[in-house]
Amino acid sequence: MEYGFTTAAYVVAAVLFILSLGGLSNQESAKRAVYYGIVGMALAVFATLVGPGSGLWVLSLVLIVAGGAIGTVVAQRVQMTEMPQLVAAMHSLVGLAAVFVGFNAHFELGRVLAMDATAREALEGFAAVLAHKDGVEQNILRVELFLGIFIGAVTFTGSVIAYGKLAGKVTSAAQKLPGGHMLNAGALALSVLCLIWYFNTGGFFPLFVMTLAALFIGYHLVMGIGGADMPVVVSMLNSYSGWAAAAIGFSLGNDLLIVVGALVGSSGAILSYIMCVAMNRSFISVILGGFGGPSGEQMAVEGEQIAIDADGVAAALEDADSVIIVPGYGMAVAQAQQNVAELTRRLRAKGKEVRFGIHPVAGRLPGHMNVLLAEAKVPYDIVLEMDEINDDFPETDVVIIIGSNDIVNPAAQEDPNSPIAGMPVLEVWKSKQVFVSKRGQGTGYSGIENPLFYKENTRMFFGDAKKSLDDLLTRIQ
Repeated sequence: MEYGFTTAAYVVAAVLFILSLGGLSNQESAKRAVYYGIVGMALAVFATLVGPGSGLWVLSLVLIVAGGAIGTVVAQRVQMTEMPQLVAAMHSLVGLAAVFVGFNAHFELGRVLAMDATAREALEGFAAVLAHKDGVEQNILRVELFLGIFIGAVTFTGSVIAYGKLAGKVTSAAQKLPGGHMLNAGALALSVLCLIWYFNTGGFFPLFVMTLAALFIGYHLVMGIGGADMPVVVSMLNSYSGWAAAAIGFSLGNDLLIVVGALVGSSGAILSYIMCVAMNRSFISVILGGFGGPSGEQMAVEGEQIAIDADGVAAALEDADSVIIVPGYGMAVAQAQQNVAELTRRLRAKGKEVRFGIHPVAGRLPGHMNVLLAEAKVPYDIVLEMDEINDDFPETDVVIIIGSNDIVNPAAQEDPNSPIAGMPVLEVWKSKQVFVSKRGQGTGYSGIENPLFYKENTRMFFGDAKKSLDDLLTRIQ
């Protein structure tokens, strides 16, 4: 009965997870999709607690309550601007869990193999499953848990460094130790040797050495990726965490972990590939830690940045018929999405055409800007992707850029030695007037200079985005 209920519950939970993942592809169905995921996870946890091998109820309930309390506090305190680093932190926990579960499976296998036949017959749960594995099945289990620990360790340290880069605690510049990719290749080769060693001996030491090598690979891979590629890194780590969960699912014989891990792993990999295509990046290059790239000297930027005040921006907007707003991470930091939404409502009330141009990697997380604009109740139908709006800039009167840098940088097309050379960007400089809301004259998160700020049709609207828009709104009624 226990097996039948658990299996049925896992099937229902898997269907709910698939519905959740599918619903998240559309803004209008995203909220419902989140509820599908919540119900699916609650069902999966309940089925696991009452299923075969269940026990330690008090400890399990204490951990569930503690985890739920921590999650509630985090959800209430974390701002939308901090979501990218929160996602990276969550990925690190998934990786660490995979490492611990893999270690536990190793020790449990050793304990079972040390028992006599009579003692094995009295075992229950996961230990009983291990007791009935023959030699070939035990070797398959060793490979599964080895891979789970390896992927989990890479995910853990990679996610920790990604969190540090996104939170500004670690430099956003790409950095590698002397030896560069040869160190990664050496650590990978060592891990393969440890797999052969572990496969033949079953001892803990080769597993431990491999874990250290994998922890280094995760650290060094992500340290070697620059800030401009961090949205891809977050998506990539999401994929890694899924594959780690799937590998551990095989080790534990848990069908739901295998299904969910495969869903997360494959969807994360597909999203990473789509984002790499959108950035004209090699998928293999990014996942190997920024292999290759421009080696020449970047073009010098000439001219000066010309500032404008709120009166000047308001006058231009009053005269404009068409306006495109390009949001970026600066809007998220300033929490200016409500001001942007209000500006949009007032301009549309005056009969002006207002639309939004969203680059696939705007912000520091896939879909970051879409979530912020939806939160501010900006109509979905005026929020357009780069491919839908890029051809319209030459006929646009005014473009307002709020906290964006790389995604509107003409150096991607004009400078073959730029770190973002070849990356598709929003061609805002082709419009009649461009206003850039920016705190100061710095180069931003990725450290890349932007020639757009020096063009003749560009004016810099300096200051905190929320305060600048507050000033602007007092002039547009």
